[in-house]
Amino acid sequence: MKPSVSRTKLKSQIGIKKIQKQKIPCPDGTIPVLRNTKEFITNAQVLADKHFHPLTADSPGTHISGVRSHNGPYRGVEASFEVVSVDIAKDQASYSQIYIGSGSNNEVNFISAGWMVNPSLFGDGRTWTYGFWKGKDGKGCYNMACSGFVQVSQKVPIFKPIGFRAGETVWLHYSIHQDKNTGNWWLTEALGLGEPGIDLGYWPKELFNLLDNGANMVGAGGVVQASRSGSSPEMGNGQFPNVNHPENSALLTNIEVLDSSYEQHKMNYVPTEVVLDSPKCYGLTIGKRFIFRRNRYGFYLNYGGPGGNSCGV
Repeated sequence: MKPSVSRTKLKSQIGIKKIQKQKIPCPDGTIPVLRNTKEFITNAQVLADKHFHPLTADSPGTHISGVRSHNGPYRGVEASFEVVSVDIAKDQASYSQIYIGSGSNNEVNFISAGWMVNPSLFGDGRTWTYGFWKGKDGKGCYNMACSGFVQVSQKVPIFKPIGFRAGETVWLHYSIHQDKNTGNWWLTEALGLGEPGIDLGYWPKELFNLLDNGANMVGAGGVVQASRSGSSPEMGNGQFPNVNHPENSALLTNIEVLDSSYEQHKMNYVPTEVVLDSPKCYGLTIGKRFIFRRNRYGFYLNYGGPGGNSCGV
């Protein structure tokens, strides 16, 4: 239950550690999972059909700030997320993601992972880690609300709420990558500076029909979904990016891609395009590197903004 090309050597390049409790693994043959409520399973099935992904036409009320590259095939993408807590309405959503995908003749295969605040999905206003997939025949799912994602990690529940402590900066480092031998798409997490990554689980190749030989597109950024009244929530930490102080707004950093030969590159090594559909409400700046509090950050995005009632459709 390991990828043929392990990414467990993946290490966060950020010196701010997420506070970790001592983890005791489950017995052999078992894994730790959060119990899915009937409400969550129902919500996940309904919302999966509406989940926005950048391979399709704009979704009403959805706004995005990020970068993407169509110059595939790609075998993976990874990034470090600064995780934040956002106060939003019950019918809004705000999240940060990395993603891979391919499209053909109005059909889409897509995988994304990151953090999300979505009361309609999770039933509360907390920040959750999440994974989402859409595959052949239009089927798709969040987390482990239905069959699809196969968890292998015995130490941590994979998709869970994230706790915050006063003054703490929480980071999440995810990698989505295709196994060389099996073609499955793995999710790996780096835990902190100098700590090896954990292979969390995989989306089987059988879920997809357009991802056999990599993905045509990879990307990263922030996304929001407006309420039915048209009010758009905060994206990131609610602050517009400041090119002189990137630490003051939401960060996605150390963004790297795996090319068709499984060679790893910073995302600015490949041709990229900016995706920003509502500059009145949200912003985006891009940088190659910066140093803050003795931490070195690679290719990064500053993204986000306050939202509002006139962000467009």
